[in-house]
Amino acid sequence: MARYDIYGIGGALVDTEVEVSDSFLADAKIEKGVMTLVDENCQRQLLQALSSEDLKLVKKCGGSVCNSVVAASSLGSKVFFSGKVADDADGELYVSDLSEAGVDFHSAGQETGTTGKCLVMVTGDAERTMNTFLGASETLSFKEIDIDALRNSEWFYVEGYLMTDEARTKAIKQAVEFAKGQGIKIAISLSDPFVVDVFGDALRDVMGSGVNLVFCNKDEALSFTGSDDLDSAIEKLKMITESFAITDGANGAITYDGDLVFRSEGVSTDAVDTNGAGDIFAGAFLHAITMGKGYDWAAKLANDCASRVVAQFGPRLDLEEFEVIKAKFGI
Repeated sequence: MARYDIYGIGGALVDTEVEVSDSFLADAKIEKGVMTLVDENCQRQLLQALSSEDLKLVKKCGGSVCNSVVAASSLGSKVFFSGKVADDADGELYVSDLSEAGVDFHSAGQETGTTGKCLVMVTGDAERTMNTFLGASETLSFKEIDIDALRNSEWFYVEGYLMTDEARTKAIKQAVEFAKGQGIKIAISLSDPFVVDVFGDALRDVMGSGVNLVFCNKDEALSFTGSDDLDSAIEKLKMITESFAITDGANGAITYDGDLVFRSEGVSTDAVDTNGAGDIFAGAFLHAITMGKGYDWAAKLANDCASRVVAQFGPRLDLEEFEVIKAKFGI
C-alpha cells in the first residue's frame, strides 16, 4: 500500500467559474461574497442565464480540499482524495481531472444521479460568490473512505463544508476518531463564515478533544472563537488545536506551531479572482510541513502560491507555474 503525505476528504464538486457583473448578482438576488446552498433546478437556471450571455465558463474538478490536495500533489506530495461523484459526464470529468493531477482517488462505486457542482461567480473587484448544489456529494458516507489509504497517511485533511449535514458529520467524526486511533495527524478547514456560524457545534463535535492543525481565515477565526479581535481569537484557538494557520488576505497569515506565533507578510499582487486562495494556501502549507519545514517557512511558500492564484482567473495554477515556485523555494 502506498504511503501518503496527505489524505483529503471533501465535497466532490465540479467547479464552474465565470466572471459576472455586480448587477447580474443583484438581478438574480444572489448575496455577494458568500457560499449559498441551492437545489439543482435553481443552479440550472443560473447556468442557463449565464450561457445565454455567452460568458466563458471554466470547469475543473473542485471542492475546497480537492483544490488543496491538487496543489500539494503539484508541489510533490503523495496525496489521496475521497469524495462522492455520480455516474454522469461531470463525474467522469472529475475522476479524469484528479488522475491528471496525480491524485489517487477512492470511489466506492459511482451511483446513478448528478455530480455536485459549485458555480463560482467572480466580480470585477475579484470577490467570489459561490452557488453550490451538492448532488451526489450530499450522501457521502463512511464507505467512501479508503481505510487502508487512510491508515497509511501522515495527515488526514477534512473540509468543514462536510459538517453541514448530520449524516456526513457522523461519518466524518467516525473517520477522524479512526485516524486519531492510528496516530494520524488531523487537519481541518473551517471553510466558510457561513459554516462556522450555522454548524459550529458540528465542527466542534468532529474535533472532539482537539486536532493537530486548523486552517481558517480571519472572519472564521473570530466567529468560531466568539472573539472581537484577532489577538483574543489566537489565544482561544490555542485551546482548541495544537497549531493553526489564519489567513488574512493581502495582510498575509498568522501561524502557530504549538510553541511560537509567526506573522507572515502577504505577497503584493493585483487581485483578479480570490477563488482558491485559501485552498492553495492550505495545500502548499501541508506540503511544506510534511517536508519537515517550519511553520514560518511553510507560510511564506503558501502566501507565495496564494498571491499567484489570485492574480489569475480560476482556482488552480498550471504545472509550469508550480515549477517556478519549486525553483524559487528550492523544493
